[in-house]
Amino acid sequence: MTGRRHQDGAGDADDDGSADGNDDRGAIVSAVSGFSSGVVEVVGFHYTHTLRPQNKADYCPIRGVKRWLNVVRVVAASVVFMRVSTWNVNSIRSRVGRVVDWLVREDIDVLGMQEIKCKPDQFPYDAFTAAGYDIELHGLNQWNGVAFASRLPMSDVAVGFPSAPGFGKVDEAGDLPQEARALGVTVDDTRLWSLYVPNGRELDNPHYPYKLEWLARLADATRSWLAADPNLKLALMGDFNIAPLDIDVWDIAAFEGRTHVSQPERDAFTAFQTAGLIDILRTRGVEGYTYWDYQQLRFPRNEGMRIDFILGSKPFVDLVTGAKIERNERKGDAPSDHVPLVVDLDVPTDEDDDDRPMIF
Repeated sequence: MTGRRHQDGAGDADDDGSADGNDDRGAIVSAVSGFSSGVVEVVGFHYTHTLRPQNKADYCPIRGVKRWLNVVRVVAASVVFMRVSTWNVNSIRSRVGRVVDWLVREDIDVLGMQEIKCKPDQFPYDAFTAAGYDIELHGLNQWNGVAFASRLPMSDVAVGFPSAPGFGKVDEAGDLPQEARALGVTVDDTRLWSLYVPNGRELDNPHYPYKLEWLARLADATRSWLAADPNLKLALMGDFNIAPLDIDVWDIAAFEGRTHVSQPERDAFTAFQTAGLIDILRTRGVEGYTYWDYQQLRFPRNEGMRIDFILGSKPFVDLVTGAKIERNERKGDAPSDHVPLVVDLDVPTDEDDDDRPMIF
């Protein structure tokens, strides 16, 4: 289902649920707070209402009701809110309950997942379907694997990107096998990629030049996509296995002579920015790590790494209204060693508004 909100004026609302410049709010409050599904249409008001459902079943699962810390907002005409996230889940079968609960609680529209670690016939579809999400995935075995969970239609599904290198033993055809590391989908005219970049392992390991070649080929593909369509709303999301800056690790001295911080890897990351992509969370001032190893009390000591990113083209970045790192998802029972990254988008729509319901 689709929700739309319209705004007459540009006033900001306060976190406590109050709003600027409008006294005629009762109809909006009753319409929003009493609703569990369907379409919200508000014309001529700017209003924020704090929604506090009594249980998870009362959370509104639709687009068009934007909640940031359970806050519903009414905003600009002909705009659809879309909340997009990426998360290295480190085995979806081990964490399906936690992932689905988070999707519903945080009102996520589209989630790109990495390290699902399963084949298609092993994926826990039922839990996602029950929560209103469709799945597209690329998984070959118990390693790697990428997927999308979306409650919005996905199209133009692409498994892998052009010229992606392979790794491992040469097959009978003389080719290196492809790994399940890249999946692309289009949602609301926005091109999204879920990416799990090769780790590299050690500087003298064959996996390291494979990592650099994989990144170089992806950068080439990115340049070709943007050259073909300069207005493309594109986001590369996922686990890049690179810490681009010294501040992206807890102690750069501890990484001397290791992967993730080597200059060739950092140059490979910079190539995406040279190609026209922008590190969305960093440019919005979002700080923090995205990964903490399970060993040596890395999380309690906050000895982490920032290696997960959402890199967007300028047309994509222009739609972003908010971004955050969900650090709390590293807490609790059986967490992934990575945490989700989230961006909110205001996506313009050209749909005809004449037949949609309105609340005054």
